[in-house]
Amino acid sequence: MNYTIHQLQIFLKVVQTKSITKASEELFMTQPAVSIQLKNLQDQFDIPLTQVIGRQLYITDFGKEIAIIAERVIQELENINYKTQAFQGILTGKLSISAASTGKYVIPYFLSGFLEEHTGIDLVLDVTNKSRVVESLKNNEIDFALVSVVPEKLSIEEELLIENKLYLVGNQAVRDEKKPLIYREEGSATRAAMEKYFDQEQGKSRKRMELTSNEAVKQAVIAGLGYSIMPLIGIQNELKNKELFILKTKDLPIKTDWRLIWLKGKKLSPVSQTFLDFIREEKKNILERNFNWYLNY
Repeated sequence: MNYTIHQLQIFLKVVQTKSITKASEELFMTQPAVSIQLKNLQDQFDIPLTQVIGRQLYITDFGKEIAIIAERVIQELENINYKTQAFQGILTGKLSISAASTGKYVIPYFLSGFLEEHTGIDLVLDVTNKSRVVESLKNNEIDFALVSVVPEKLSIEEELLIENKLYLVGNQAVRDEKKPLIYREEGSATRAAMEKYFDQEQGKSRKRMELTSNEAVKQAVIAGLGYSIMPLIGIQNELKNKELFILKTKDLPIKTDWRLIWLKGKKLSPVSQTFLDFIREEKKNILERNFNWYLNY
């Protein structure tokens, strides 16, 4: 056997994504490069790791077993690096956070100074919709979740970061009632807030459109396809460039709070606890330095 750690890492990514194309994108490699490394790994075994049926890639039972072992091997190699750095007096380990999609405009500013101060920490940040964030938290797959609405039926602890303000926006200062409302997909906190607002204020019989990401909604509104309730924090440049306009509407903005949450009673790792301490100490400075425009809007 003469396989490499790099080959095992590539194979694991293929197993996770079930696609050479997606694996190559996430690894920042070309598809041919991923395919070559996958073939080189396969050549070490007489039993197939994968198979293709109707252009769909499947992982064989043998491949799944190899993936489990490969994941343990790579984890142990990471542990060697962490132990080495720990003996050098460097805080080491992983910090895993899952953030609701609009949280990408918030969380980087709370991470940058911390990661600069603690160079031995590996960050895993998953930006997805609220449903997936809550699922990851419930399954204890992450250290923290960043949400704007507290999950129901889940005992959590929290640290408030910044207010979340949602406004009705369009590409003109005056609303054209003939154009539809543009919603996020099911599971989005913004979608839930928007549905609640229009159901209460203007009834349910409204023409609507649904898109699957905040960026897609923003571009659709800029293009004049319709109107949407959007978080202010994600449209600063568009407002400045007059690509979007906030429309004066009854009972808006909707206000919630972006908050870092974790399972109640969870024993935080040294890395997680240090990050939480950092946020509590530096929050005011971070807000004043990066969000002054937003806080005064």
